[in-house]
Amino acid sequence: MGQIGRTRSRDDALDRARNHSPFLREAIEARPDIVETFATSGAAAAATRALQSDGDTLESSLRRRRHGLALAVALGDLSGELTLEDVTQLLSDFADRAIDEAVRAAITERVPDAEPQGFAVIAMGKLGSHELNYSSDVDLLLLFDPETLPKRGRDDAGEAAVRYGRRVIELLQKRTEYGYVERVDLRLRPSPEVTPIVLPVNAAISHYESSALPWERAAFIRARAAAGDIALGQRFLDAIQPFVWRRSLDFGVIEEVRQISARIRDHFAQGAVIGPGFDLKRGRGGIREVEFFVQIQQMIHGGRDASVRAPATLYAIHALKAADRLDQRTAEELAEAYRFLRTVEHRVQMVDDAQTHLLPADASALDNVAQLHGVSDGEKLLGLLRPHVDRVGAIFDGLAPDTSARLSNDPDILREELRSLGFADGDSAARHIADWCSGKARSLRSPPAQQAFEAMLPGLLRAIAAGADPNHALNRLSDIVERLSSGVNFFRLLEARPGLAHLLAKILAHAPLLADQLARRPELFEGLFDASSFAVPPEAAEFAALLTEAMRGHSYDVALDRARRLVNERRFALGVQLIDRRRDPLEVTEGYARVAEGALVALGQTAANEFEASHGRFADGELVVLGLGRLGGYSLTHASDLDVIYLHTAPADSRSDGLKPLGPNDYFNRLASRVTAAMSVPTAAGPLYEIDARLRPQGSKGMLVVPLEGFERYQREEAWTWEHMALCRARPIFGSVAARERTAAIIGEILRMDRDPAKVIADAVKMRKDMERHKPAHGPLDVKLGRGGLVDLEFAVHVLQLTTHVGLDTRLEVALEELATESLVPANIVESLKLLSRMLVMMRLVAPGDIKPTPETWQLVAEACGSASWDALLAEHDAARQSIAALWDSIKQRA
Repeated sequence: MGQIGRTRSRDDALDRARNHSPFLREAIEARPDIVETFATSGAAAAATRALQSDGDTLESSLRRRRHGLALAVALGDLSGELTLEDVTQLLSDFADRAIDEAVRAAITERVPDAEPQGFAVIAMGKLGSHELNYSSDVDLLLLFDPETLPKRGRDDAGEAAVRYGRRVIELLQKRTEYGYVERVDLRLRPSPEVTPIVLPVNAAISHYESSALPWERAAFIRARAAAGDIALGQRFLDAIQPFVWRRSLDFGVIEEVRQISARIRDHFAQGAVIGPGFDLKRGRGGIREVEFFVQIQQMIHGGRDASVRAPATLYAIHALKAADRLDQRTAEELAEAYRFLRTVEHRVQMVDDAQTHLLPADASALDNVAQLHGVSDGEKLLGLLRPHVDRVGAIFDGLAPDTSARLSNDPDILREELRSLGFADGDSAARHIADWCSGKARSLRSPPAQQAFEAMLPGLLRAIAAGADPNHALNRLSDIVERLSSGVNFFRLLEARPGLAHLLAKILAHAPLLADQLARRPELFEGLFDASSFAVPPEAAEFAALLTEAMRGHSYDVALDRARRLVNERRFALGVQLIDRRRDPLEVTEGYARVAEGALVALGQTAANEFEASHGRFADGELVVLGLGRLGGYSLTHASDLDVIYLHTAPADSRSDGLKPLGPNDYFNRLASRVTAAMSVPTAAGPLYEIDARLRPQGSKGMLVVPLEGFERYQREEAWTWEHMALCRARPIFGSVAARERTAAIIGEILRMDRDPAKVIADAVKMRKDMERHKPAHGPLDVKLGRGGLVDLEFAVHVLQLTTHVGLDTRLEVALEELATESLVPANIVESLKLLSRMLVMMRLVAPGDIKPTPETWQLVAEACGSASWDALLAEHDAARQSIAALWDSIKQRA
């Protein structure tokens, strides 16, 4: 816009202000300096002029500044020079400064030269989110610290704090010839009818930790330390973070906030429908429903995703959209509606500087507001408002549960409903439901749990009926319902996200291990709510960093539990990816390995840090952990344990530098035991991994941790062939870069030692026979231990690696490709490895122990392995096993 356009726009804004707002007309006459600055230099300059100190006393200065800013902001708003965000930010920033000056004045009036420490002002509501209305009150929570509050010698801290609070309120809202500064509302504090206006900070923390109401969670989304002792205010907010942002998804908040909104609609029913007298704030489809909808999404997701915690509504909408918590259309509609509703609300308030949210019921008054906004009449304004209001109302109404879909209590009708859902045996399904509804299960004894269960059940039953073996899945659901200690959040999650009900139906039908985990820890399912759960896990180092960040600032036991929860969620999600066919099993097996390695790095370092606090560390030594077997080869299954060897690099005659110094053997053996416990001891967060350290020198008879030099000497001089075969899949996964590189170099030298090929083959053949006797195959589908299985392939590869020094990579696939390049193995053997590895990963999940999968589950395994049918997969399996058996036989014949 050129200068002429800007001038016309400013002139038009001044004309509308004079003609349609008595308050602005009076302000224009009282502050010609601001009008002149606006006309010549614009709204921003006018606001700067308004905020210059003007008045003999603090009371008069604050009021004149507020009055001038109200004029400058209104003119900037009407001319279009200031956006809604500009307007609310200017008003909020001034309120912050005014409150802070009032706090300082209240304290120094009684204690001259005192700093405002020990007295904090928490901004709530729209001031907290920097979204203050044109003419609004400020919602404040006043806190004090009795230990640091300035006071006169014999004053009681509580009485002094209340005295300061009253004076702050007087300075802000007392009306004088210059008007007022801010209207103050303190009713958001706990039990405002009985509590003092200023609360002790520790008492406030205790309230929110133990007995706060659900609506208070929403209120604190927008809270911030705004004035007074900012550090004290921030300490309070940090302390109640777990109350506001709960890691566990709580879909009950939808119903709680929706009921609050319903009560507001009922209470303000007269202005609930768009038209003259419409309540822009509380009416159906109004400002409050946009805010409530956004806050509900934040409370659901914010405990796990800090990126959606933005206090301001418009920024929160953007953050939710960026995090894929809101679809683009809904986000755009909500943001557009919110801007327009807030803008019209400001027009209503500008007329008389009144704290109102109602469109005038009188037609001429409504026309006046419309003309102040720049449209011809009230009907035109209502026409602009109506689409936004209708759309917001529809979006918010979408949060309400559909009670019409609930199942009947009549047994005959229920059986028919179940048959219509797809259950061939409606009688059996009806018996299950009758047992659940009897309230015998612990998870269904509370009314909220019963209600949540009945609400989600039709959708889940529909998903189960459409899946494989519905009766089998229903039996597993019954196991979960009976074993859950508390199911209300789990049931609410399934009701709120029907897509997850379909996932649960697949788990129940195909994955007993996952179903058992859910029965013990239903919160595992919450992780699937996050789309990132279905991504490939990050590299081990990155995942370790994520775990470390999650543990930061917590005590040792709490930190470990937080990490365990994240690890178990990732492992559970990887299992679900297999069942849902989201990803190739070969990608999932590497994902399992990344998660395990990242967990060992993060928990190992946390255990080391805790141990070092008492025993110090070694200047020239550290713990090193080797990963072997499937961990070393980046190829874990859902049920894999972790094969490790613990080493240390400290000199034998050294001691740690802590308060309780130890020699290297005691130090590192105790530290390794701590690491093992951190990874394997079951806690409330669930078990993680079994740690197997028997591959160390001397096996279970030797020390848990071996000096690196001793390890090298043993491997060069005493180790058996099978121990060198195990080293073919060994890689350092814990320790400094230098220590890991040094250890890897030693392993490389050992693997490249000259060997007698005949002896290596003979030793390997003998060991394989011993293994067959002690660990026979479990049946014809044992793709690991059976003839031509993965163990035979591993033996063949390791023999060739040790005798030819070709393919010395811990990944079997890479090793085989390099061996094939040198014509040491058939070129197609890599495909045999891939097929059997896919089968192993799938079957460990769907057929653990003696469980016999259904035909539908076998079909799922076949499709995951790239075959059209189970019979086709069996044919491919047989061919792969034959090729591996032939390779192993050809190597045995060379002995």
